[in-house]
Amino acid sequence: MCGNVQLVFCLLSPSIRRVFIGDDLRRVRLSARSTRIWTPIAAAAVLLLLVGLQVTASVAGFQGPLHSLMSDYVATPKSATVSWVALGVALVGLSNRRRILALSVAAALDIAFAAERVLRGGVLTLGNGPMIVLTGLAVVAWRLWTGAERATALRAISYGYLLIIATKVGDTWLRITAAVRPTVLDEYALLADHALAQPSWVMGRLVEAGGPVPSALLHWVYIELPLAAMVVAIYQLRNVRTGVWPNHFLIRTFLVLGLIGPAIYVLFPVVGPDYAFGSSGHGFAVGDYWPDALPPLDLTPAAIVFDDVTARNCMPSMHTAWALAVFIHSRGGPYWLRLAGAFWLAGTVVATLGFGYHYGVDLLAGAVLCLTVESALREPVSQRVRSRLALVVFGSAFLAVLLLCCRYLADAMAHYPLFFGPLLVAAMVVFSTAFYAAFFRGAIGEPGRIVVTGGSDPIASTT
Repeated sequence: MCGNVQLVFCLLSPSIRRVFIGDDLRRVRLSARSTRIWTPIAAAAVLLLLVGLQVTASVAGFQGPLHSLMSDYVATPKSATVSWVALGVALVGLSNRRRILALSVAAALDIAFAAERVLRGGVLTLGNGPMIVLTGLAVVAWRLWTGAERATALRAISYGYLLIIATKVGDTWLRITAAVRPTVLDEYALLADHALAQPSWVMGRLVEAGGPVPSALLHWVYIELPLAAMVVAIYQLRNVRTGVWPNHFLIRTFLVLGLIGPAIYVLFPVVGPDYAFGSSGHGFAVGDYWPDALPPLDLTPAAIVFDDVTARNCMPSMHTAWALAVFIHSRGGPYWLRLAGAFWLAGTVVATLGFGYHYGVDLLAGAVLCLTVESALREPVSQRVRSRLALVVFGSAFLAVLLLCCRYLADAMAHYPLFFGPLLVAAMVVFSTAFYAAFFRGAIGEPGRIVVTGGSDPIASTT
């Protein structure tokens, strides 16, 4: 089919070909001009956000995003994984020789920082090296490299930095949710989960019965979700040095989900079964029930006063949303990548429920949010734009109705589980089926396109 299209294009008259080329060149120039305008505006907005959150955190008495960033450079990093994930994403824009050099320097710096920290009695952790190397790469690319090489490298480095910044903003936001919402709605979530047969209690008992080895594996899967995301993202971006940037890739979904999801935390503050009804409540739990016994059924739920430290980060389950995004984006890869994506989604679902971090309705909300965001960002198969719009509208309405039901119809959901349970499951099945039909039926691999970064043929074919 592509050969036929190219043959027809070659048979066109030179004047018609110039029209096509001129249109594409104009689009490239407009895109470049738009990038020059919006890049500094976006950078300024991110800086203002970081400064505002840092001031808020300093006033409230906890670590803010700028303080956390400085710790990642010269003190004890907050995470040993995120900075390495960011560097891994940034390296897709470099040559193999530069990748090896950057990884070697980052590893050497990390070992040196870790050794110094241990010798003075600190904790054994990693993360300083990749942060320093990532910054160095940004400076070198900006000052020394030119053309498409520079543009590709800076774009990849920018995505790496955005992942780090999003993590820092998210950590600060979690502390803010505890400060601004002194009460939590776990009793409402508990009642709503009766419609789903209390999956957190069921899975909690299974994980507990499984022993320490499965539990340790699930903990690792839950914590190292960014690692799985990096593997999928690197596969999707493997050709960017040739000027090929996918139309849509995992990092975009991660960032948008991280922007929307946490905002819902303050609308529906929930801490999770193990905190509200288990042993991790620090004296604020209703009782020590999870996972051995369900609390007595009370059809008159009320908000629970909770501490000002525990994050209200259950509704929606962002781990479920991100793991589902990893699963979806792994569908365009080889067998081993698809298998890994399925494994990480299954492991994350089991961990979120089995460790008492979430209720079933949290996971449902996270899945709906993920499919809605994906619908807004993806290009439909056969250019079915109306299908995409319908999915976004349906997903948004589904999520809003679910939240309202959990808040105002929780008692009815518990009283009529045979009505609400199948209804929620059916709605999710319909949404998932429509999503698959719009974006995957008949599609092969990940949809993508050639993005000209400098000096390339603007009539590049779709990949």
